[in-house]
Amino acid sequence: MPNLIRRLLAPKPRVLERDAIEIVLADGRTVEVMRIRNPRSRRLRLSVDERGARLTMPVRASAISGQRFIAEHRDWLAEQLDRYVLADIPALVRGETSALPLRGAWLPLEWREGRYTRVDRGSDGLTFTVPMRASDAALARALRDFYEGEARADVGRWLPQYLPSLPRPPRRVQYKVMSSQWGSLAPDDTVALDLALLLARPSAFEYVLVHELCHLIRADHSRVFWREVEVRFPSWRDERDYFHTEGRRLKAMLRALLSG
Repeated sequence: MPNLIRRLLAPKPRVLERDAIEIVLADGRTVEVMRIRNPRSRRLRLSVDERGARLTMPVRASAISGQRFIAEHRDWLAEQLDRYVLADIPALVRGETSALPLRGAWLPLEWREGRYTRVDRGSDGLTFTVPMRASDAALARALRDFYEGEARADVGRWLPQYLPSLPRPPRRVQYKVMSSQWGSLAPDDTVALDLALLLARPSAFEYVLVHELCHLIRADHSRVFWREVEVRFPSWRDERDYFHTEGRRLKAMLRALLSG
């Protein structure tokens, strides 16, 4: 009973409030900025990633102060948006998309009409089978299912060689579309991997898997942790540099392809 009373009297957790505003840049472009009121925020913060521009605000900050803050950083915002807008990233278009990214390469894609929506891999490339009335969302789901299946196959090949040196196996491995991270280890030993890793070169994907597995040994990023990574994956620095160069593009490609 006391626990129930405490729960009833406890203040409700404050949730994030989100809306979008349009801002005109100096070059005449109109861009959308996601405005987020965060109870934990103590100051105005403007950020840009592959999802677009975001303004994080304290709950009590006024809308006018937020717009003024964006105006003061308008040149910086334009510069960052130019870095993240990758004009050559194609969306998935039924019957028109001629290639799809997979494991660091572009594979030719053939479109066929059929009863079920699915993507298959053959010796000559990929085949996308689509019913006549399939929606764009159905195409995106089929492509995501294909990428997840391929990712599971890769992890299934790599994981057994690392398990003997770990204190325990991961509880499970799941695949997500992640905004900033490439992987994570939850307190229950569940490994989460970014689905965009399937678009990267295989060695980079394997490095992220090893990185997260080593967190089963050390939960931090201390020197001891990196020694564990080094023992299992000596070329990890090359893969880290690869993500610094190609990471934004990989994440943007996946989001564009799955935006249906």
